Amino acid sequence: MIKTSESKPFSSITNVGDVIQWGADQFESSDLCFGHGFDNAWDEAANLVLYVLSLPWDVDSDILYRELTETEKINIGDLYDRRIKEQIPSAYLVGEAWFAGLKFLVDSRVLVPRSPIAELIENQFTPWLSQAPKTILDLCTGSGCIGIACAHSFPEAEIILSDISTDALAVAGQNISLHQVSNRVKSIESDLFAGLDDKTFDLIVSNPPYVDIEDLSSMPKEYHHEPEIGLASGSDGLDFTRRLLREALQHLSDTGVLIVEVGNSWVALDDAFPNVPFLWLEFERGGHGVFMLTADQLREYHKEFL
Repeated sequence: MIKTSESKPFSSITNVGDVIQWGADQFESSDLCFGHGFDNAWDEAANLVLYVLSLPWDVDSDILYRELTETEKINIGDLYDRRIKEQIPSAYLVGEAWFAGLKFLVDSRVLVPRSPIAELIENQFTPWLSQAPKTILDLCTGSGCIGIACAHSFPEAEIILSDISTDALAVAGQNISLHQVSNRVKSIESDLFAGLDDKTFDLIVSNPPYVDIEDLSSMPKEYHHEPEIGLASGSDGLDFTRRLLREALQHLSDTGVLIVEVGNSWVALDDAFPNVPFLWLEFERGGHGVFMLTADQLREYHKEFL
């Protein structure tokens, strides 16, 4: 366990606020990346502490003055130690992450949920949908966070979670059970649309692999704890997205909408298809590289994707 700090010895810390600050100081002085649900050292440290104490994020701030037991300090110190030495995302250390205000079980079989699409789901995709979708596909579902969050926002919708990874689908299945939505949410093993037969959807949402070779090789160590199958997508990050654009039309209803995240590869996508009017969505809480196309647009520009 970590024993020293620039400010005070770990052994002298007695309350929750001090142990969070101590952890934040340690994290900031270490070679860590904050990109898996938290963008700063304080929140990352707080996440680990609250997990050990079995407390929710919205706990009253008076908790900062609560005294810690020696066992709690040992458990917190052990998590801090692993976060620094192994550079494991804190979501994997605690086995859970938050997305669209909901808790999801996660481990190294799936990416840590962090897509800005959460904001769209919370707003029920307003103003991009003219009516509530009856059928939704979460393509490349991973933990199932996007599709299950959609189930909460659209309580009448039938939802399919699809992924090529059986490991990911096992985690998604755990989250279906956690959120008690098995009556409306099903998972299917599928390489893109191959396992979906002739099913069509009012809304297809996808956070597919989109990291190009250059970005993949330069990513901080934290990202290399995640499954590469969920990240890498060819030299320009668009191998999967090109296939998606070619095949999506036959799986959208006539008034359907396609929403896809491509992150930093959005420039390459615009360059690859300069005639296609991708609508790049904006986010109040930050994020970029998410486009929208309607079924009509996919039909009009289908030849561009062949």
